[in-house]
Amino acid sequence: MSDRADETDFKAWHAVADLYHAYFTGLIMSLVTRRNSADAAEFVFRVFRRQHHERFLAGIEKFGLSKAPHAVAAAQYHYLSNQIGGVNVEYMRESDRKAWIRYPPPRWVWRGTAICAIPGEVSAAMLRGWHAHNGVSFKNPRMGFVCTKQTVDGQNGLEGFYYEYDRDLLPDERLVFARHLEAPLFDPATAPRLASDTWPRSRLEKAYRNYAMEYVRTALPVIVNLFSPHDAGHLLHLTGRLVGMQFYPDIAASFPTTHDSGPKGFGAFLLTLLQSQGDEADMSHTNGKVTVSQKQWGLIAGVPDYHPMCLQALTGLVEGLMTAHDRRLSLEMTSQSDSHPGPLSWTITQKPLASTDDGRFPA
Repeated sequence: MSDRADETDFKAWHAVADLYHAYFTGLIMSLVTRRNSADAAEFVFRVFRRQHHERFLAGIEKFGLSKAPHAVAAAQYHYLSNQIGGVNVEYMRESDRKAWIRYPPPRWVWRGTAICAIPGEVSAAMLRGWHAHNGVSFKNPRMGFVCTKQTVDGQNGLEGFYYEYDRDLLPDERLVFARHLEAPLFDPATAPRLASDTWPRSRLEKAYRNYAMEYVRTALPVIVNLFSPHDAGHLLHLTGRLVGMQFYPDIAASFPTTHDSGPKGFGAFLLTLLQSQGDEADMSHTNGKVTVSQKQWGLIAGVPDYHPMCLQALTGLVEGLMTAHDRRLSLEMTSQSDSHPGPLSWTITQKPLASTDDGRFPA
């Protein structure tokens, strides 16, 4: 990719964001449907608690919220950070001690009909993992989160408010539900805004891509540690294949590459995908064999508890995309190290022609 991003780059970045967004949602749905809702809820809790530890306080500083009252800072952080990722969020401040956030439908994370497969306990696990921990991170034992609605329960949005009580909270009081309450109406004129000089369009477009990718970066080591490498690897790979096949037409339509069939056609597609997600890659071809070389999978590079089974996610995605591109192709991935995600080599070849009739089923 060129150093100077343009509309073509932005379109490709959005396609990458859609792919990783779908993968993260699909992974949770795989856990709900192929394990159980309790496992899915525990996974979601750990993902959002880990991401909270990695991102929250740094984000408070980045958005210039360090001096704001804690309830207000927490609500404004969620408003600004989700706006960057393309998530529709509303923010309503009642006082220094009470500030609302509301995620109106459609919910970003449960895109489309996916919301029908998400139990309420999985949505609540997200709130326990992140929203309920903001007071702890602020070292303010009096602040908690009150949830008044959940979209997955059939209510008209996910909403609630950060609230600073008059006393210290017990751990199980940091998230409570008050379904009889309703958020005030949102007034965009009162909402915080990103400074345009520090957040130009190119930065916002890349942040939009990275927002979706970060969820997968956090999720991969969590699922391997939680369910064992073997069990997690199966789910990571299967989810990737399903998502890759399902989303290939949308992704391909956003890439400025030819959509030719055969190894060269998919090699060009894969090269664009890897470069659009921020990785260094190149392509070579000899005697009908195409090889795409990837320096590393930057998404997961630097994760302290990286396990090689995390690569099953990327392998599944690429296999699914390739199958939808041209089902006559074969793919082999090799990694030169088990200690970090790369260098990787993707070899694409044409499958030999198979017989369409073994004589048992005459036309």
